[in-house]
Amino acid sequence: MSDDAELGELLRSIRSIAVVGIKSGDADEAFRVPRYLQEHGYRIVPVSPKLETVLGEQAYAALAELPRGVDLVNLFRAPAHLPGHVDEILALPRRPRAVWMQLGIAHPESAARLRDAGMAVVEDRCIMVEHVRLVASA
Repeated sequence: MSDDAELGELLRSIRSIAVVGIKSGDADEAFRVPRYLQEHGYRIVPVSPKLETVLGEQAYAALAELPRGVDLVNLFRAPAHLPGHVDEILALPRRPRAVWMQLGIAHPESAARLRDAGMAVVEDRCIMVEHVRLVASA
């Protein structure tokens, strides 16, 4: 998924985002990006085995622990970890509409598996930058 119209529609239609690899420090993009999204009305669901809470939300150690489904999974994880996260996503009882791999993160095989399972996939793009460009400035 790289078409501006499709990206804009996705960002306008989702409400909940699981952020895998979220951090707790203001110096980290993996904190600033989800904080921005939360400030713009998205429900952020932190996923990190290292945190109990972040951004005022309970953190979960793994996607399988989420109490309810989310619309999008945002990945802040190195490409080497993506196949395992794709396995987690595909095992969810309610799969997300889309999976977003942050800027600098791409894994063609994982993206293909997700697309084959019917999910939209965005690779190597910052969700905050795209939101500013396509939604917030519109």
